[in-house]
Amino acid sequence: MTKGTDGHAADSHEMIRVHGARVNNLKDVSVEIPKRRLTVFTGVSGSGKSSLVFGTIAAESQRLINETYSAFVQGFMPTLARPEVDVLDGLTTAIIVDQQRLGADPRSTVGTATDANAMLRILFSRLAAPHIGPPSAYAFNVASVQASGAIKVDKGTRRAEKVTFSRTGGMCPRCEGRGAVTDIDLTQLYDDSKSLREGALTIPGYSVDGWYGRIYTGCGFFDPDKPIAKFTKRELHDLLHKEPTKIKVEGINLTYEGLIPKIQKSFLSKDVDSLQPHVRAFVERAVTFTVCPDCEGTRLNEGARTSKIDGVSIADACAMQITDLADWVRGLDDPSVAPLLTALGHSLDSFVEIGLGYLSLDRPSGTLSGGEAQRVKMIRHLGSSLTDVTYVFDEPTTGLHPHDIQRMNGLLLRLRDKGNTVLVVEHKPETIAIADHVVDLGPGAGTGGGAVCFEGTVEGLRASDTVTGRHLDDRASVKETVREPKGALEIRGADANNLRGVDVDIPLGVLVAVTGVAGSGKSSLVHGSVPEGEGVISVDQGTIKGSRRSNPATYTGLLDPIRKAFAKANGVKPALFSANSEGACPTCNGVGVVFTDLAMMAGVATTCEKCEGRRFQSAVLEYRLGGRDISEVLAMPVSEAEAFFAEGEARIPAAHRILTRLSDVGLGYLTLGQPLTTLSGGERQRLKLATHMGDKGGVYVLDEPTAGLHLADVEQLLGLLDRLVDSGKSVIVVEHHQAVMAHADWIIDLGPGAGHDGGRVVFEGTPAELVADRSTLTGQHLAQYVGE
Repeated sequence: MTKGTDGHAADSHEMIRVHGARVNNLKDVSVEIPKRRLTVFTGVSGSGKSSLVFGTIAAESQRLINETYSAFVQGFMPTLARPEVDVLDGLTTAIIVDQQRLGADPRSTVGTATDANAMLRILFSRLAAPHIGPPSAYAFNVASVQASGAIKVDKGTRRAEKVTFSRTGGMCPRCEGRGAVTDIDLTQLYDDSKSLREGALTIPGYSVDGWYGRIYTGCGFFDPDKPIAKFTKRELHDLLHKEPTKIKVEGINLTYEGLIPKIQKSFLSKDVDSLQPHVRAFVERAVTFTVCPDCEGTRLNEGARTSKIDGVSIADACAMQITDLADWVRGLDDPSVAPLLTALGHSLDSFVEIGLGYLSLDRPSGTLSGGEAQRVKMIRHLGSSLTDVTYVFDEPTTGLHPHDIQRMNGLLLRLRDKGNTVLVVEHKPETIAIADHVVDLGPGAGTGGGAVCFEGTVEGLRASDTVTGRHLDDRASVKETVREPKGALEIRGADANNLRGVDVDIPLGVLVAVTGVAGSGKSSLVHGSVPEGEGVISVDQGTIKGSRRSNPATYTGLLDPIRKAFAKANGVKPALFSANSEGACPTCNGVGVVFTDLAMMAGVATTCEKCEGRRFQSAVLEYRLGGRDISEVLAMPVSEAEAFFAEGEARIPAAHRILTRLSDVGLGYLTLGQPLTTLSGGERQRLKLATHMGDKGGVYVLDEPTAGLHLADVEQLLGLLDRLVDSGKSVIVVEHHQAVMAHADWIIDLGPGAGHDGGRVVFEGTPAELVADRSTLTGQHLAQYVGE
């Protein structure tokens, strides 16, 4: 065995060795990554960075850790298949800090997602007056309960003694800790001019022939042939509010429940975005959410709201901006809780240090952007005592102003200096610059990528002739001449979130960049004040509502002309070429994988043996268009499909038009059949932009369209924005990327800081004026970027 530098064998494992990785588009990739160093993975979008870092290294580390748990515990964990790789050596425990949104549970807040809320509750249970109980008495997700019962007590002779149990919680009983109450519009539940048998119920899934329709017509509490308008008060109460009652319908024993509690359990207890589209449309139509009148949105009962420290209740503390809360905690001085105050102060200071001091602890975690969610997850690890851990970050600079990127770099280096291995997938040159080791993947995207183009130092990358190396020092210059506006969009007295009565004119017919540090009010101004609707197309990075069956071909409407062309060429029905319809493989129902439930152990997803993951019946795959079957077409990258449908037998102008738009927004590497659930925030936004490019809208509002784009692709995006403006559109971009700022015709800079230190317009003018002015943080960083 080889010896380390001091002669001990244990010190020889200084590398994470990957040999023969073939996950997704990786082509037998072999790399050696130094431990306890910061390694940055670069390369164009779709070159295989995530496949190597997340799909291979992190996935195998997590799989090996999961295997150390008992079979019972593994039953509650997701199953990870072994990545396709020959050798993986020297792995350490991997902690993934990604940009997946934090849970959209209505009771999840920034405070509950970190330890801050728990520490505040202990603090209030010790110091607040009047004293109302233990920490749970200040928790909005713990209900107060009382119960009594008899227990057997053995004091020489066994006898029953009556005992009362109680638990004090802080949950508001009216809204159950959600801060909002739901009001249901009854006219959306039923048509009162009809009877139940005539189909009065208009709730999805409650048709007369359906199971629920049969329960309500056959329950016997009211006449199913009488119009609902003629129901007595008692009958209407039974239809809407009746508590669970055992009944027999068509010889089957079941439980009947009124419509409203039924809807609350089946629809309203779930995250709205996870519902099927037609159910979501019904919920948005029928349900209004209003602030709870009892707790005024604080989620807490009266006891928790009236128990205070120095006149501040826990609801007030959670509503404070974190920078102010940190100051308030530092002002408390009580020796009995000194260690707790120190720990809470550290936790709150971490928020400020990471650039999230503008948040409040009561902010619902589902409303955070991907970048904010990633930084909240980081807070848990900054104070961790663990060392020799592999931290894996997915573009940690997303949503960060150049000013904040320097802080983020400092935090990544701090994690490394504690003795951890830090792996970062990143495009920003400011973060690539601090790497100890760089792995550049490419040379292209999709099938054109998946190989290591360069491995070594940043200086070596700069000197190399790879795409990243060539573009590393790219600097956009400020435009000599800017376009003249054709009118203006007037915003007056904008006060959404932290905006302070902002008055601003957004010029139309030009490219406008809205800039400022994270939390300065950019999104509040653009999304809160630019009215959506007539002529305004807003494209954000939110999740695309769809299932694992959805892909770019179905989302953009590309599959319709392709299906029709296949059907016409082969003289059969178009439905055969849909994996969600008649052409689906019967074994996997067109999903391509089979989910096996292993009872107490976790389920496993395996590629369907019948269709080999192609999703279609074998008979359907015999029909061809231009020499390709439908599964081969769905496996094509956009760039290849664009050429395929442009000419010859497979010429489909409608499909070619959509594919050209996908290429224009920099998604040429995506395959047509890639599940939407695997796309990043930036990719989702660019996919939405491609679908809207043919719309009639006159104003496009984009939220950081450069997120996840390689330096080389930013140029292409700028060209696309220019084409949109030149065709007569107005484009408003919320952006941190200096290349976009320099390329804009007009800049609106918000600040000067974040939270209540922001919310004001600190500069309006051309990029050249901003560089010359240098009075704002954005101006200073832009001047540095363009080299002035």
